[in-house]
Amino acid sequence: MIERAGGVPVILPCLMNSIPDFLAACDAFVFSGGDDPNVAHWGQTMHPRATPMHPDRQAFEIALLGALDGVNSKPVLGVCLGMQLMGLHAGGVLDQHLPDHLATAHLHWDRRAHEVTGELGSGTVHSHHRQALSDPGRLRVIASAPDGLIEAVRSNDRPFYLGVQWHPERTTDERLGIDLFRQLVAAAR
Repeated sequence: MIERAGGVPVILPCLMNSIPDFLAACDAFVFSGGDDPNVAHWGQTMHPRATPMHPDRQAFEIALLGALDGVNSKPVLGVCLGMQLMGLHAGGVLDQHLPDHLATAHLHWDRRAHEVTGELGSGTVHSHHRQALSDPGRLRVIASAPDGLIEAVRSNDRPFYLGVQWHPERTTDERLGIDLFRQLVAAAR
């Protein structure tokens, strides 16, 4: 998607000592989807149905988010897990198992299509998650699903710091799909 949006994608290895070099070399950052954050880092107990992400990846991405706080002009896009990490990093809270609290949790699983509405526009997106932010912390909610689930967040203090719960790479609605990557690449320029 980065390439289709006019950028050059670079996959970063989880090398803590290289974070300063990555910050210098990269014009923008995407935090992608994956398994579930280990919320013990934020003082919560892990849900028994959670599938924790690899600890090296989590430590690296948390450290990278922290380093990006010091260079807040670098554009950041978080997708699914990426948005969740951004929210947790901003003091938010994660609902670790939506089926425990949300009757419509099944609508957000198995790459199902559902509607979102907000500042990015309204349309159909594709999701694949059983966790979501219940509190965005210092981030501002800018989109939600009809069932109230937080679908997108943004920082008011940074030029481009956007997280979306859906998968824009699987979303055919250009405004909620490829255009998010185009915005990221434009912000990086």
